[in-house]
Amino acid sequence: MRIVKYIIGTIIFVLLLVLNLTVKMDIFLRLLNPLILCIILCLYRIAKGPTPADRAVGVDILGIVVVGSCALLSLVTKRDFFIDIAVAWALQSFIGTIALAKYLEGRRLDE
Repeated sequence: MRIVKYIIGTIIFVLLLVLNLTVKMDIFLRLLNPLILCIILCLYRIAKGPTPADRAVGVDILGIVVVGSCALLSLVTKRDFFIDIAVAWALQSFIGTIALAKYLEGRRLDE
C-alpha cells in the first residue's frame, strides 16, 4: 500500500512539473501550483491522520500554506485585501493551534 502512495505522489509531481514547463504562464502562477498541491496533501493528512496530534499539525501547516498563497495572490493581482486575509488567517490559525494543543493535553482554556 505504501508503494502505491509513492507511485501516485510521483505521478502527481511529474504531471505538475510538466504542466509548469509546458504551459506558458506567469512565474507567480507557476509558484501557486505547488502550493495548491500542498493544500491538497494537508487536507489528506487532516482527514486520514492516525492521531489527533497529526491532524493538528496538518491544520497548522494548512494555515501556513494558505497565508503563503494569499501573499502570492496579492503579488499577482496587485490587490491589498489578500494581505488582510493572510494576516487574519495567521492570527486565527495561531489561536486555534494553541486551543487545540490545550485540549489535547486535557487542560482547560483558562489554565
